[in-house]
Amino acid sequence: MKIASVADIKAHFSAYLRAAVRGPVVVTRNGKSVGVLLAVGDEEELERLVLAYSPRLRTILEAARQRIRAGAGVPHQEFWQELEGGNEGKRQSGPRRKTA
Repeated sequence: MKIASVADIKAHFSAYLRAAVRGPVVVTRNGKSVGVLLAVGDEEELERLVLAYSPRLRTILEAARQRIRAGAGVPHQEFWQELEGGNEGKRQSGPRRKTA
């Protein structure tokens, strides 16, 4: 892993992009980390990275976690049955069981 200042990154951006292929490059300002350059292998990897840091997705996932903790989750097996069946046999509303 490399560490470089913002000024150095600006001056040698292409070189640091190439270095990011070998590992993350930590960007510093006044000696403190402020960012990271990461190489992306393909569109799928880029999408996963962007989604991982999406505040909106994090909010959705946290709400889902809270529903599961409250016992309002869909059992694992039922989820996959619905998914594979194309939602043909949609569940009727009512209390849901917590998944394991």
